Amino acid sequence: MNIGLIIALVAILLVLVLGYNIMLQYKVKAETARKQESSRYLQIIDATEELIGHAHNMPYSKDLLLCLNNRILDALQNMSELDPRNKQLEQRVENMKQQIKHLSENHQGGESTPFKVPSSDKQAIVMLKLVKRLRDTVRSEHNKGRFETQAYVAENARLETIQIRINIENVIKRSNDAIVRGQPGTAIQLLKKGLDALSTKNDAYSNQARERLQTMYDELESKRQTKNAENLHQQTEDERSEDMDALFGEKKKW
Repeated sequence: MNIGLIIALVAILLVLVLGYNIMLQYKVKAETARKQESSRYLQIIDATEELIGHAHNMPYSKDLLLCLNNRILDALQNMSELDPRNKQLEQRVENMKQQIKHLSENHQGGESTPFKVPSSDKQAIVMLKLVKRLRDTVRSEHNKGRFETQAYVAENARLETIQIRINIENVIKRSNDAIVRGQPGTAIQLLKKGLDALSTKNDAYSNQARERLQTMYDELESKRQTKNAENLHQQTEDERSEDMDALFGEKKKW
């Protein structure tokens, strides 16, 4: 056989093997990227469903619930595009669309549950972390064009008010606890922090809370000043009594 032909065949074989390996690597890389992307969308779905699960513990508005459900829908649609033959994903997309439609048409408005005052510092911290996550989520959805600007502005302001309310209601509870323990100084410091936090706020809740905190603060300051005046008066009387004893006390007999 012609040596040149053999060399050509070997070269062609090497090219075919090399091409096959490149295609195989590309497919593996594409499949890995697809799985990573699907995993990312799955994490978004899980995290968002977990946020929705708190609607029984924190006041959620209709706009917030729609925003969160649409976030899940978007993730499901992206997963379905990555795996178009997956009928389960296709069905989940349709179910989510129906859920959003039902929520949009049948939600009565208002909030999902009344606001609950935190019972401890630990619970207040948990609630504040949840509100922060919600604010970050609606901001992200707005930036991606999936949350209309006017609705976003209103929702962000509502969540900010809830954030303030958690802090202030916790301050009031801790102040009352300090008063019961006979620690008015601690209560005054807490109330002062609460008033500082409200100094730049002008919504209905903040204005009412400011009046409430100011009343508590003024009452404690008045009591403290009265007590200080009584202590000063008593100290003066004690010193005067000591002076009188020194001047007119019983004389020593020599």
